[in-house]
Amino acid sequence: MLKVGLTGGIGSGKSTVAKTLQSKGITLVDADQIAREVVAPGETALIEITEAFGPEILLQDGTLNRTGLKQRIFSDPTAKKTLESILHPSIRQRIFQRVEEAHDTPYVVADIPLLVENNYPSYFDRVVVVDCTEAQQIARVQSRDELAEAQIKSIMQSQASRQARLAVATDIVDNTGDLASLETQIEKLHETLLSLIQSSA
Repeated sequence: MLKVGLTGGIGSGKSTVAKTLQSKGITLVDADQIAREVVAPGETALIEITEAFGPEILLQDGTLNRTGLKQRIFSDPTAKKTLESILHPSIRQRIFQRVEEAHDTPYVVADIPLLVENNYPSYFDRVVVVDCTEAQQIARVQSRDELAEAQIKSIMQSQASRQARLAVATDIVDNTGDLASLETQIEKLHETLLSLIQSSA
């Protein structure tokens, strides 16, 4: 099974690429969805978070108080490291498990926003980076989420740099153009990945 890691900064169009490949019958492993799963009630990660941050980090229904947790880690770098030390291993293990379980698909794509930051590239046969300019990232996120520019820049600074992402890419989807250009490149990427499978068969 050809394992493909997909990443890109906020507002790059990564989700569009992921959904388009999924619509072609490709199995998609979504790291953001897994990140939500591992903190569901009864999950080990949620138990460890509760032990680390206290029962007040839970809402009355036993689910994670995401707003409260965000406020804690935003104001306390040590708390942020504690949270990451709990979450990242759980998320990584589940991503690998889902990738290895994938079948009835020509290749499997794992959509991982923090692929570079969390040292995933060596696990994947191919690393696809969806790329655009930083100005485009800001404009797209503003129109989508109505966030202030300062907030968007803060998120971008917490992510790997554009250069760091491109440095690990085996395939680059250039999303500096329009949607038609993006769709053409996704089709070419899909064909490239299929040809790689056929040539190694």
